[in-house]
Amino acid sequence: MSNHEGGPGRTGKPARRKKSGGSGEQPIGEAAASPLSAASTADRDRNNRRRRPAARGGKKLHPAEPASPPPAEPDLLLHRLLYRDGLVLIIDKPAGLPVHAGPGGGANVEQYLEALRFGLPGLPALAHRLDRDTSGCLVLGRHHKALRKLGLLFSGGQVDKTYWAIVEGRPPADQGTIDLPLKKVTQQKGWRMLAAADGQSAVTDYRLLGGTDTISWLELKPRTGRTHQIRVHCAELGCALVGDPAYGPNAGRYRTEQVPLHLLARRIGLPLYPKRAPITATAAPPPHMLAALRLCGYVPETDTATGSGAPGN
Repeated sequence: MSNHEGGPGRTGKPARRKKSGGSGEQPIGEAAASPLSAASTADRDRNNRRRRPAARGGKKLHPAEPASPPPAEPDLLLHRLLYRDGLVLIIDKPAGLPVHAGPGGGANVEQYLEALRFGLPGLPALAHRLDRDTSGCLVLGRHHKALRKLGLLFSGGQVDKTYWAIVEGRPPADQGTIDLPLKKVTQQKGWRMLAAADGQSAVTDYRLLGGTDTISWLELKPRTGRTHQIRVHCAELGCALVGDPAYGPNAGRYRTEQVPLHLLARRIGLPLYPKRAPITATAAPPPHMLAALRLCGYVPETDTATGSGAPGN
C-alpha cells in the first residue's frame, strides 16, 4: 500500500531502539481512568494561546493558562520506539509516566509526541491507555484513519495482549482463567475497582512462568479491558502484584516504601492488515522488575524483545 511509511529505511520493519544511558486501555488491559483523546498536543497548545471569549454581561474572563513547557528529554519516546509503519507506532512506555496530564500537570506521554511525527503533518495519538506505573507496549495511531481502524480492533477484542507480572505467593494452579466482573466504586478517599456480581464482565487467562517460595512470575492475557483488571484479578486470586499501592494485603506498605508496580505490557499483536500477519511488538522488562524476574528464572541475556512487522509491500 502506497500510504505506508516504512521503519527507518524499510516499510513495516521493526524500529530499532537507540541506546541510551539506561533501560530504563476504554479498550485494553490496564486502563487508566482518564478519557481517551485523539486531539493532538499541537492543537491543544494553539487553543491555549487564544484568549477565552468574554463572559455574559460584558465581564472578561482571564486568559487560558500557558501551554506546558517542552519536556526536558524531547526524544525520550523516540529512543523507546518498537515498531513503525504508515499507520501505527508502538512504543515501550516507561513506568511512572502517565499517558495524559493529570490535574496537577507534570510529564506525560503526550508531551513527547512531537519527536514521533516522522514527517506527517499531525501528531500521533493514543489508541488505548496504560496505567501510569505500567511499563511496556503502547500503541499510537499516526492519523485519524489509523485511529479508527485501531479503535475497532481494540473494542472488538481482536488485539492480542500479553502482560508479565511479579505477584506475591503462588496461584492455586499453574494456569487458569479468572472470570470475575468488576465495578468502579467511588469512596471517601477516591475511586477503586471492586469485584462485584453486577459489574462489567472481566476475564483474564494466566500461566505460571516461574517463581520462588514467596513470589511468582505470571503471564497474563486479559480477554477484556477493564480498568485495573489484572491488578484486581490477581489480588482476588490471592496473588496481589508486588508494588501495587491499591490492591492486596501489602498495599499500604508498598505505598509507604514506594515499591514500584511490577507489571509489564510485555507483548501486543495487531491484526491491522487483513492480508498480512499481525503486527507484533515485545517490550523488555523495566529495570525495577529484573531482580525479581531473575529469582523466578528469567534470563535477560536470552530475551529477544523487539518489534516485528509484516513484510513490506
